[in-house]
Amino acid sequence: MPATNRVRIYVRTSPQVKTTIERAAIMKGVTVSGFVLQTASEAARRVVADDDSLMLLQQAIQSFVATCENPLPPTAALRNLMSVR
Repeated sequence: MPATNRVRIYVRTSPQVKTTIERAAIMKGVTVSGFVLQTASEAARRVVADDDSLMLLQQAIQSFVATCENPLPPTAALRNLMSVR
């Protein structure tokens, strides 16, 4: 990614949290920035995906209820099927 497409995110934290993040970054073999970026990105994707899934679920439920409340008239094929005994 070209440098012109990058932005900064500033975060303030306690010395204890900074030490833990630094330790985790070392354990993963990445920089602190890389560790924070990867971890935050993964968490953000999960939050967005969960929200998107919930929105789709709510839309599906609303569509289902609307279809139940206002069903389409039966087709000729359905009337035929229902008349067969």
